[in-house]
Amino acid sequence: MARFGFHASHEQLAPSALLEAVRQAEEAGFAAAMCSDHFAPWSHAQGHSGYAWSWLGAALARTGLPFGVVSAPGQRYHPAVAAQKAATLAEMFPGRFWMALGSGQALNEHITGDRWPPKEVRKARLLECVEVMRALFAGECVTHDGLVTVDRARLYTLPESPPPLIGAAVTAETARWAGSWADGLITVNQDVSRLRQVIEAFREGGGEGKPAYLQVHLSWAEDDETALRIAHEQWHTGVFGGEVAWNLETPDAFEQAATSVRPEDVRASVLVSADLERQAGWLAELAGLGFDALYLHHVGQEQRPFIDAFGEKVLPQLAEPS
Repeated sequence: MARFGFHASHEQLAPSALLEAVRQAEEAGFAAAMCSDHFAPWSHAQGHSGYAWSWLGAALARTGLPFGVVSAPGQRYHPAVAAQKAATLAEMFPGRFWMALGSGQALNEHITGDRWPPKEVRKARLLECVEVMRALFAGECVTHDGLVTVDRARLYTLPESPPPLIGAAVTAETARWAGSWADGLITVNQDVSRLRQVIEAFREGGGEGKPAYLQVHLSWAEDDETALRIAHEQWHTGVFGGEVAWNLETPDAFEQAATSVRPEDVRASVLVSADLERQAGWLAELAGLGFDALYLHHVGQEQRPFIDAFGEKVLPQLAEPS
């Protein structure tokens, strides 16, 4: 049976409010949590972008939940530094931390001033980072000269077990590639047939027997009109697929690209409904695809009503045998 977790969106809430929300989520019955790792939000309406790694230490200390984070080593984060901070959390909170790795987005990575490379180069760079990080987790002294450079790096504080490195993928092609190196898969909700293809590709690529996680964007309110308004106001810049989402560099650029996005268009990437039975049905269908955990992201900035409603009405339904 799949676990249902809470997704903490640093783009939308201040770190203090987000910490309170994840504490409330644990009390309401959410069994796990994960968070984003952004330098900038997708839009000015979202308005936040706290540092995920500072927050994770507090969140792990203030709750008993297992946590994950989606991050991108290679440009904004040197892989040796990424390995050090991940190892520190894993040592402090054994068995409770995983790290999902992706090839990154210009929105967050352009700040270094370095050239933003094409997708294939980013994938090759990510694979080098994975190899460097795993060697560091193994206690090796690492020197590496390639798309990333490492000079005699060694981690002196190591966890008993290294944190799992999960592959972040949206397409079947990327999922198949992630199956060859990742300890698991994380993807985002989209058309059910495409999600099946993503999971199958990951298994075929080498991920058989490894966990698969799903981040689910949803919008719930007391009525459908409000739920749709929230989804459009907060997540209209999150509807883009393909290379668009990875290559735009600023919230202004996302907002300009999204000027023609209608409220109804958001339904393709956000589960929008005031009907808790309908939300539970959608989530049960997604869980039935074979995911080990689903992380629920209510795209509104007011989290308490969502947490209470889903904790009381939705999570108990999902825990019942089908």
